Amino acid sequence: MSLEFVKPGIAVVTGGSSGVGRACSIALAHAGWQVVVSGRRQDQLEETIRLAKEGKSDIREMRAVAGDLSDPKDVEALFAVVEKEFGRLDLLFNNAGRGTPDVPIDEISLADFNSIVAINLTAPFLCTQQAVRIMRAQSPQGGRIINNGSISAYTPRPNSAPYTLTKHAIAGLTKSTALDGRAWNIACSEIDIGNAESSMASKDGPGKTQASGHLLKEPVMPVAYVAHTLVHMASFPLDVNILNQTIMATAMPFVGRG
Repeated sequence: MSLEFVKPGIAVVTGGSSGVGRACSIALAHAGWQVVVSGRRQDQLEETIRLAKEGKSDIREMRAVAGDLSDPKDVEALFAVVEKEFGRLDLLFNNAGRGTPDVPIDEISLADFNSIVAINLTAPFLCTQQAVRIMRAQSPQGGRIINNGSISAYTPRPNSAPYTLTKHAIAGLTKSTALDGRAWNIACSEIDIGNAESSMASKDGPGKTQASGHLLKEPVMPVAYVAHTLVHMASFPLDVNILNQTIMATAMPFVGRG
């Protein structure tokens, strides 16, 4: 029996100006996808595209669309570009997000809380709405949505309540989209990442606060492995779904007691 995999189509990656989003945008482009890269900084989005094309002559069209995805108008503008310039959408990677200040729960300001919820939860919800709208109307119908959940969707770090609750909510969004999307041949997955080398998890930083209250420098993994995993998840036909995928630095203090 030979396995079938989907042909690369049109993908949107949010938070594509650095870190996980940049690595996944590049990996998708190298795998044959046409990628629309979204983020706040146009110059850094253009840098992502430059890096994807560096030394490659067969990269399909890529497009940078800058905007603030916590603003519904910017979300609508992003997907309007997808519809106008590409005519369909096959993959959305809801990756954009931000961390939380390492402070006790009673010291987190409402403004900071609202800012985290806006980009970590409201933005993926708005992007999912737009993606579903396109995917259910197009022919052939359907597509795939992959959400960046983080291992905080299961286990919090100390002093991370706003970030953790948004990632728990992403797990709910994933399941609801996976269920509701069946009617339109839309599959939805979650990739939960632990300590991929980026600005949020650097081996050169002071370390992470542990449950004991101590700071510890934790192992990290190259972000390229996350990108490889995402491309693999996106390659399955729409009647097959990896609902949850955890990828992490093996020795990080996640499995076990803190």
